[in-house]
Amino acid sequence: MRSVLITGANGFVGQALLKRMASDGWQVRGTVRSSKQLASLPIGVQAVQIESIAADTDWTNALAGVDAVVHLAARVHVMNDTASDPLSAFRQVNVEGTERLARMAATTGIKRFVYISSIKVNGEGCEKPFTEHDIPAPEDPYGISKWEAEQVLHKVAKDTGLEVVILRPPLVYGPGVKANFFSLLKFLDRAIPLPLSSINNLRSLIYVGNLVDAISTCITHPMSVGQTYLVSDGEDVSTPELIRRVAAALGRPARLFPFPPSLMRFAGKLIGKTDAVDRLVSSLTIDSSKIRRELGWKPPYTMEQGLRETAVYYRKLKLI
Repeated sequence: MRSVLITGANGFVGQALLKRMASDGWQVRGTVRSSKQLASLPIGVQAVQIESIAADTDWTNALAGVDAVVHLAARVHVMNDTASDPLSAFRQVNVEGTERLARMAATTGIKRFVYISSIKVNGEGCEKPFTEHDIPAPEDPYGISKWEAEQVLHKVAKDTGLEVVILRPPLVYGPGVKANFFSLLKFLDRAIPLPLSSINNLRSLIYVGNLVDAISTCITHPMSVGQTYLVSDGEDVSTPELIRRVAAALGRPARLFPFPPSLMRFAGKLIGKTDAVDRLVSSLTIDSSKIRRELGWKPPYTMEQGLRETAVYYRKLKLI
């Protein structure tokens, strides 16, 4: 039986990937940060506690007998970050910690290492779709650390022969989603009016089921070695259209009214929410044709199916 290590196994994407790999017949091992989280992993998954990820983390027990690694664990975007030097804090986990894991994996004899990066490596948005050929232009500490981690992994691959594959997803949604997307679900479920009908943009997203399918493909496909892929649902939507689709999945009306995006940006600056407003009003699209062409991959779920499953998850959560 093939064995895979999934870091960040109790996270949003990690939980979905655990189930997928186990259903595909893999022996699955997952890392969690605290002893309290060990019991949160599904029956049959080997749990390993890794308290912190840094340049000196000991991955010996986690890597023993493993054939492939999927590295999901990371220091992600932190609201109201209190770190005195945020970039250094991101680098400690996302760059130094990733290099440590990759080098130990190579030393252990592991062949394939799939790294989940971020579309933030490309930038925060542009008028045309992002591709793998774009010059990276990360703008925040998280995006910078992800780009530096990618470069470190290419060096490890060159030094050791480790088969590295990198995926850059945009916003991921689906059962288990948190943060802004979950807040949107709550707003729409309560039929709260939103001043977003004047927004004219396009955004790429990816359903978690599609992302884990792409990861599964990259773990085994011989043509993925050494490649970087941008992945998405392949269907871009405006912010108002996304809201209408989410509301429909919830069985609720989408109460949208017009408000000038320029005033939204101004208000965002006044209250310190510039980034959040930018994500609502600006465009960020992805050209995912490379992975489709080279690996024959295509999303197994439509956006409509993904949003429907997300709505079902939200409804069940309300009953708990």
